[in-house]
Amino acid sequence: MKVLVVDDDVVSRMVLMHLVDSCGAYEIFEAEDGEDAWAQLAGGLRPAICFCDLRMPRLSGMALLARVNTEPALASMRFVLASSANDHATMAEASGLGAGGYLVKPFEQALVLAELAGLTPNATPDGESARATMARLGIDGARLLAYLGGFEQQLQAAAGELTVLLRTGQSEQVRARLGKLHAGCVTLGLESAAAPFAAFAAVDAFDVSAPAQLEAALRAALAAVAEKATAAALER
Repeated sequence: MKVLVVDDDVVSRMVLMHLVDSCGAYEIFEAEDGEDAWAQLAGGLRPAICFCDLRMPRLSGMALLARVNTEPALASMRFVLASSANDHATMAEASGLGAGGYLVKPFEQALVLAELAGLTPNATPDGESARATMARLGIDGARLLAYLGGFEQQLQAAAGELTVLLRTGQSEQVRARLGKLHAGCVTLGLESAAAPFAAFAAVDAFDVSAPAQLEAALRAALAAVAEKATAAALER
């Protein structure tokens, strides 16, 4: 999967590229500013996701996003803005322009991993086939479908609950819920979906970008559940 990292600060760019590389097997492209990134995109580069600094000379992250929004061929590219600014007004502006995510500097691997989760095309993204999960748990396809259905409901309920807990500063409760979601993923053989939950639980403090990052992790987990449920149905 192709990933584009755009930042005029070479150190920040290298750090983010290293974090992306440490999260899996990706083909990473870099751009020194928005104009460089646009030239590559206009030239045919089609990354699945673009991490772009907010404030840059020549063409800012917001301006690049505006150009991307005018190009139908780039409609499927996830655009994640990055900045040292962590105020709600900046995040709201980015969201209003169609940004799919927002990272606050200094970067944390857990948050980068959450943005990448679920984007890699893979026939078995959970790391374990439905048949292997059934054999490990000693259950049949119908039982696995029931387990997956229950876990899907748990993930859907967690979305709203985690947002409330984060807003009210209940960090320990957030970590407890993340621990349960991680355990559920591991039990059901959804290994790649489990990784972001474990990484989030290890973060010292949650910042204002955490709700958006957790939403991405939950979407990835729900997608993994859906795909495994499809496979489990074929085993019935």
